[in-house]
Amino acid sequence: MSFLAPLANILRARRDLAGFLLGLQREQGDVARATVGNLRVHLLAHPDQVRDVLVTHQRAFTKGHVLQRAKILLGEGLLTSEGEFHLRQRRLVQPAFHRQRIAAYAQDMVDRAWITADRWWDGETVDMDHEMMQLTLAIVARTLFDADVDAEADEIGVALTEALHLFQTVFIPGMHLLDRLPLPHTRRFARARGRLDATIYRLIAERRAERARGKERGDLLSMMLSAQDAEGDGGSMTDEQLRDEAMTLFLAGHETTANALTWTWYLLSQHADVAGRLHDEVDRILGQRRATADDLASLSYTRMVLSESMRLYPPAYAIGRRALEDYPVPGIVIPRGALVVVSPLVTQRDARWFPDPARFDPERWTPEAQAARPKFSYFPFGGGTRMCIGDQFAWTEGMLVLATLAQRWRAELAAGQRVAMRPMITLRARYGMRLVLRERRQGSRGQGIEGSEGWRGGAVSSLPPPSDEQAAAGRLPFHPPIS
Repeated sequence: MSFLAPLANILRARRDLAGFLLGLQREQGDVARATVGNLRVHLLAHPDQVRDVLVTHQRAFTKGHVLQRAKILLGEGLLTSEGEFHLRQRRLVQPAFHRQRIAAYAQDMVDRAWITADRWWDGETVDMDHEMMQLTLAIVARTLFDADVDAEADEIGVALTEALHLFQTVFIPGMHLLDRLPLPHTRRFARARGRLDATIYRLIAERRAERARGKERGDLLSMMLSAQDAEGDGGSMTDEQLRDEAMTLFLAGHETTANALTWTWYLLSQHADVAGRLHDEVDRILGQRRATADDLASLSYTRMVLSESMRLYPPAYAIGRRALEDYPVPGIVIPRGALVVVSPLVTQRDARWFPDPARFDPERWTPEAQAARPKFSYFPFGGGTRMCIGDQFAWTEGMLVLATLAQRWRAELAAGQRVAMRPMITLRARYGMRLVLRERRQGSRGQGIEGSEGWRGGAVSSLPPPSDEQAAAGRLPFHPPIS
């Protein structure tokens, strides 16, 4: 099939990238082609083709143009680096994501989710996208960097969103050549990156100062400092190298999980039967106590809900690779240098693997149903040696946060809330996600859940009720946890 008009495709992709990718597969099948501006794009949708690109023939590809451009934000971190340097950095970071360490992170995940659950009010309207971003940012800061960023959370969130705007121009020919010019969008990006760098470099400086005093925290940043000291000539990792890895994990570690949780809350608001089953499970398994890592195996329906949410709205919705050599696929040969895209959003909405694919149905995730499908019909975390290093961290966090919040709350979509996908580097909600909160256990405020860090010694909440102005605005100020 001949390539579609390059300029028309730029407009289609910029207006609705998710719809553009889904449309390519619908119109052309498992091997779809389009020229978008100056890019030759090949979308491969069949699970076998996904496996070949990500695993079997992964050495035939390098990172795509989006992540190449992402280096201006993430530097040479795990997400953007290549070859032996990437493998070395991955080995260095891997211990932080060992199963036992992730289990140790569970308490912090639940503690932070409980703080969020306790500052919500019955009948309050919140932007769940904002709430989940704040929560997962606090979790990744505490678990991986042993830091509190509550006071900076809003500024960090605004800076991250502004930085990600840059990647909406990836299909415009020559835009990367303008990145160094003092244009409005480049100035905004520079300010955003500077704000993010301020937090990361502050954390690095704190760890270096602590190490100079002989103090070791054992967090990821300290581990990277120690591991690098033992390499080669004994020199330490530069601040720039530390910054790139910390920035990648700091941002990627909260952005994707926040998106997954936001879409999950939206889907639950639209499916009372699924929400009811979820609440029944958390009530049966957890009762009034706090969740722990040991509960993960028992929260099977919670995992099914999250799995189905990420099927419909995968946070990493597209994975780009550039062909290093001519690459044959059924019917054509993809030329060297072309962009190859495999898309969880596309493959996971294919009726061959998921009948009635637009329907939200957690029952797709029974062991029997999963065994009947090709492995790479579902790949929200990628695959092969470039598979997301934090996939188990994300599963643990997503399940524990969802279960903890669902112990106390259910949500309804706010009147007039528009819902649409906003594909940036991750799959965000275009208009936010305003939800009305409904407390499931009346009178539980101030009583706590057994074992909650925020309620030691039987402390009683003294948080004030919302003012009329706050209630009308649908937002409440952040209240710090009670110690």
